[in-house]
Amino acid sequence: MQFVDTHCHIHFPDYQLDPEGVISEAAIDGVTRLMCVGCTLSDSVAAVEMAERHKNIWASIGLHPHEGSEYVHDHEALQRFRSLATRSKVVAVGETGLDYHYMHSSKGDQQKLLRFQLDLAQEYRLPLIFHVREAFADFWRIYDEYQDLRGVVHSFSAGEEDLNEILSRGLYVGLNGIMTFTKDGAQLDAARQVPLDRLLLETDAPFLTPVPFRGKICQPKHVVVTAQFLAELREESLESIANASTENAINLFNLK
Repeated sequence: MQFVDTHCHIHFPDYQLDPEGVISEAAIDGVTRLMCVGCTLSDSVAAVEMAERHKNIWASIGLHPHEGSEYVHDHEALQRFRSLATRSKVVAVGETGLDYHYMHSSKGDQQKLLRFQLDLAQEYRLPLIFHVREAFADFWRIYDEYQDLRGVVHSFSAGEEDLNEILSRGLYVGLNGIMTFTKDGAQLDAARQVPLDRLLLETDAPFLTPVPFRGKICQPKHVVVTAQFLAELREESLESIANASTENAINLFNLK
């Protein structure tokens, strides 16, 4: 069986483990492809550089909604970010979206930064990795202004209503370690209902370490633990979860 970690941040400068060792351990456990996902200009550059050093790693360039106020008025930074889209190992834009939980940036700045990245993805025909927290109403309003978008709602932890909105637009659903420790039955019910052909696996390493490894730094190899949990939750075989999620990742992000 092969697995894909479609969302990790092992390229972050403060990642506390040796990335090379982490990549090797992941491969031993069957995690044969990794996606390094950017949240700022500098770590998008780092994600691209890591991907270019490894055959089995790809990059997504993104400006997180928390960073809206920093970037929307910095034309030079946005142009530098835009230039990354032409690099050969860049296969997606994100993580981008809206986050109204912490409000590190105003709603207006977050929405401007989201639109910038939606425009970029359309221009280069790239899929998107979305971060949406307590903001789906505004997110869908903006999303629906665009045509032919593809992508995944990363770190899904909502209920059936939001799941149906995601699926109705043909988007994928990214599930991670949250599922192993959530106490919210509605989240688990929604995870059961994600169609196999819309399911992606991710870790968000170094964050969201799954049970039974809570308290330790999350690694891409932990995507297998989440897959095992989901197989039991959904009463499906681990092989079916692995095969479907891997095929979905390869198809969405063109991980050839």
